[in-house]
Amino acid sequence: MKKNIVLFSLFILPIVAYLFFASGVNTFSKLPTLTPSIPEFGNWKSLDGEKVQLQGKITILSFGGTDVLKNRGNYFNLNEKIYQRYHKFNDLQFVVLSPIGTEKDVTVFKNQLAASTDMTQWKFVFASPEEIATFYNQLKLKKDELTANYGNNNVYIIDKDRNLRGRKLNSEKEYKEGYSMFYVSELHNEMMDDFKIILYEYKAALKKNHNATKRLHIQTDEK
Repeated sequence: MKKNIVLFSLFILPIVAYLFFASGVNTFSKLPTLTPSIPEFGNWKSLDGEKVQLQGKITILSFGGTDVLKNRGNYFNLNEKIYQRYHKFNDLQFVVLSPIGTEKDVTVFKNQLAASTDMTQWKFVFASPEEIATFYNQLKLKKDELTANYGNNNVYIIDKDRNLRGRKLNSEKEYKEGYSMFYVSELHNEMMDDFKIILYEYKAALKKNHNATKRLHIQTDEK
């Protein structure tokens, strides 16, 4: 009996585990597109004078509002749970969109974050309140709203083609649009899982493109 248990543990369980995780990757290898082709940022200024664009980048987007210092704890949560683990991914940016006039507060917040963080992929962008409201409305969110300060506690995943991505909830027509930075558990569980799926998509696409290019080179050499 003991021998059978040992054999089961050594051979059967690993196979079952592999099939389980393999099926999970296939099932959840795509996040639904909630809003396709979000408009590009306007000609808005960033804190370091760099022009920030959505196209070609996986963007983790947030709306800082006029009270970004008051809510900086949310960003420390996001930094700890998501940014610190994945900021070396070159095609990734964390964008904080705030109203013009909050540059000093954002600089204070940025300097505090920089004390323990490589800030390379953090981008701080400023626009007028009207421009922020217009851009937010173009995300076509059904549940989330901006506060009167032109910010909120949520963060949104936008892929390289400027599509807003999210997860399907229990109902067929309900989707999770954003992830609360206030709740560490939501960042650690739901957002982390969905973010990994986005990275998996692009790694798979890069591998596919690399193999296609490699085959093209082989065919050209044969000729």
